[in-house]
Amino acid sequence: MGSGKRRWKISFHRTTTSTPTTSLNPEINKPPKEFICSISGSLMADPVIVTSGQTFERNCIHVCKNLGFLPILSDGSRPDFSSVIPNMAIKSTIFNWCDTNKLDRPIPISFEVAEKVVRSLMEVQDVKFEEKIEVTEKQLLEAVAENLPIMKLSHAATELNRRASHYYTSSEESVIAMTITPTTPLAAFSTRPACYSTCSSSSISSSEIVSDETLNPNSSSSSSSTSSSSEEEEELVVKLKSTQVFEQEEAVISLRKITRTKEELRVPLCTSRLLSAVRTHMISRYSAIQVNSVAALVNLSLEKVNKVKIVRSGIVPVLIDVLKGGFPEAQEHAAGALFSLALDDDNKMAIGVLGALPPLLHMLRSESERARNDSALALYHLSLVHSNRTKLVKLGSVPILLSLVKAGDLASRALLILCNLAACAEGRSVMLDANAVECFVGILRDDKSNSNSTRENCVVVLYSLSLGSLRFKGLAKEAGAVEVLMKMVEKGSERAKEKAEKLLLIMKGRNGGDEEIDWESVLNSGVVRTGYRLGDSECAKSTGF
Repeated sequence: MGSGKRRWKISFHRTTTSTPTTSLNPEINKPPKEFICSISGSLMADPVIVTSGQTFERNCIHVCKNLGFLPILSDGSRPDFSSVIPNMAIKSTIFNWCDTNKLDRPIPISFEVAEKVVRSLMEVQDVKFEEKIEVTEKQLLEAVAENLPIMKLSHAATELNRRASHYYTSSEESVIAMTITPTTPLAAFSTRPACYSTCSSSSISSSEIVSDETLNPNSSSSSSSTSSSSEEEEELVVKLKSTQVFEQEEAVISLRKITRTKEELRVPLCTSRLLSAVRTHMISRYSAIQVNSVAALVNLSLEKVNKVKIVRSGIVPVLIDVLKGGFPEAQEHAAGALFSLALDDDNKMAIGVLGALPPLLHMLRSESERARNDSALALYHLSLVHSNRTKLVKLGSVPILLSLVKAGDLASRALLILCNLAACAEGRSVMLDANAVECFVGILRDDKSNSNSTRENCVVVLYSLSLGSLRFKGLAKEAGAVEVLMKMVEKGSERAKEKAEKLLLIMKGRNGGDEEIDWESVLNSGVVRTGYRLGDSECAKSTGF
């Protein structure tokens, strides 16, 4: 009996130790990674393939497009969502795999769940992006610091710091010289600042802006022109470094004239030696020297290949100093130079990091029309970068821009900047707090005093403000948005009509999207019967205005 017990114990012990471990293996029934959506992290039920070749869950793609968000994939790349095609092959494979493993087939995630997942992913990537920005800003500051001019505490510098700034508010006159519509190519109006001129004196005329927007620095290149530019550069540098004030003034006037009339010399003349020499005169206490040196820099900056070189030469901090306390006309040119330099994507972050945003915001209240216009366009291009958007919001730009919109001064350009700010969560939150919804609805209601492009941009901004906001619906109803949106659907442009239709769906409790709608029945009875889906948001990308 005792041995029986012993055998039983042995048999029991062997049974427990030899229990199959396959049922405890976490790899069993684990789907292949190709079946998992890299955005939602779950098994795909409605997979679609995008332009860049990756496959995602359909609703995740629609939410990403609606929010203007491009996730960073595991390999560091970003997908292209411009086209979406159902991936029937992978869908069939996933369902067969589920059937083989006796698992329930996946069900497509809802729009609400997809939006929560995408917004969580946006927050995570924003944090990583900001960390990356901090490192980049430090590197930029260090790089520029190495190139900053060695300035003695001379009378020229102290005089500049003591000089009173010329900032005034003028809300009675409209300074918009052109109508900027979302369909107008940016190159048509934003390749030359308003201060661009042929004059060698301090008098500038904005009518002297040339119409040819495409420059080819190599079109007139030859050995003779290269030799000529070298001789001119040497002569100019010698005079710029002269101790005689009249020679310095003669040099900057000559440089301004050459860079205006001889476009083929802008690239060869934009050397480190010449930029360094010009930079020291941009803070001169003599008006003619300061004005003409900054104007010459504007001319040099018109060539695309010169833009990054100029920023890396350490000139941006000097331009900022001129904006803060230079002669009024020099301030106009400084705003124009920053606008021109901001056109290059490689310069946008650097200009923001170096501190150009606060003085440019301040220049929106300048007495000079040209300074206001070029400052507004500079801010528009700088606000295309996420880091500059958040900085502008923190600087209190939203109330300033809304006041310009209400006053009609720079309204179109202020709206363009607000469209960019509405693409970030911070901007949307501050704009809702600042009664932006009521402001934009008021502009839409006043269809006689505002242009079609202004009203169209208002609809675009309202649509951006509605994305992911629980407050928007209540604020819009309180402002009477439904009535004006109905008018935009009936009489607005195609783009305004599209956004207005989506906003009306949101007001009715839907998420908005691209759908087929019987709008006649909506206008007559307020009843809509449609199967909607989320659509794209051009405003979130902020590049098509």
